[in-house]
Amino acid sequence: MTPELGAYLENAVDCGRMLALEPISAGQSNPTYRLDTEAGAYVLRKQPPGQLLKSAHAIDREYRIMAALGDTAVPVPRMVHYCADPAILGTPFFLMEMVAGRVFRASDLPEVAPAERAAYYRASAAALAVLHRVDWAALGLADFGRPGNYYARQIARWTAQWQSSKQRDLPAIERLIEWLPLHIPPADDTAISHGDYKFDNLIFHPTEPRVVAIIDWELSTLGHPLADVAYSCIRWHVAPQIFGGLAGLDLAALGVPAEADYVRTYCEIAGRADTVEPFHLAFAMFRLAVIMEGILKRAREGNAANRNALEVGLRGRDVADAAWAAVSQS
Repeated sequence: MTPELGAYLENAVDCGRMLALEPISAGQSNPTYRLDTEAGAYVLRKQPPGQLLKSAHAIDREYRIMAALGDTAVPVPRMVHYCADPAILGTPFFLMEMVAGRVFRASDLPEVAPAERAAYYRASAAALAVLHRVDWAALGLADFGRPGNYYARQIARWTAQWQSSKQRDLPAIERLIEWLPLHIPPADDTAISHGDYKFDNLIFHPTEPRVVAIIDWELSTLGHPLADVAYSCIRWHVAPQIFGGLAGLDLAALGVPAEADYVRTYCEIAGRADTVEPFHLAFAMFRLAVIMEGILKRAREGNAANRNALEVGLRGRDVADAAWAAVSQS
């Protein structure tokens, strides 16, 4: 805790005296804390210290998108305050409400009875479909991204990110950089894209299979809706030791739906006739592998947000290989 933060919040938020500030994030990007005050508990999210890649750690965008979605059917925490002044806490930060519920780290949902797991996957697909049906222009988000040509722009962006953060040779990444631009599907509709849609960025109701908050919107933009769906499908293509994946597990015994069933559920709720193709999966994993290389870079430079950043970053090779396998097997 810093005296500057306490004094600032007491005036800006009218929350009374600050009692405690404790880290709560298991993520690898923007440090996140539980802030206890005399008025109650909040979540504080800030940029990490050190030199940052261009457009990374965009907490101003996180705050803006969640504030915009606050009056829609999309479940998001209530935004409380944004501070752009780095003098208060070293970097910009924002405050949001603390949402009670459960966050699952492993895709096999060990905390849930097998008979109930399919309902949680359906709830995840339903919340994503609700997001993608939002009228982003009506929310004043026409400048939140550039509609159209999403995949071409994203491939160029993440190729540049790879070149900025590259720590080692990953042949699968180089192959994907060549392959992806040549295989972009023709459909090019636009929706709000979360950018990091997975179980540990969802808060579920304390006892029900219902999403009560979608969090970690750092990578959100206007993009192709199937990019989010494909990203949430990565779990079926990576092993349990990589973000709690499902590859190699007995899904029927676990009560976990097959990838095709999950995608079908999403498409039915979203009203989509198309579906996830190998391109979408390959791009999603390519992007994740580049993000993991950035985590590895921050770990080696000593400004990572999480103590296991080095281990996580090194797993990027496995994700890149899985991406190229999705292409090769198709």
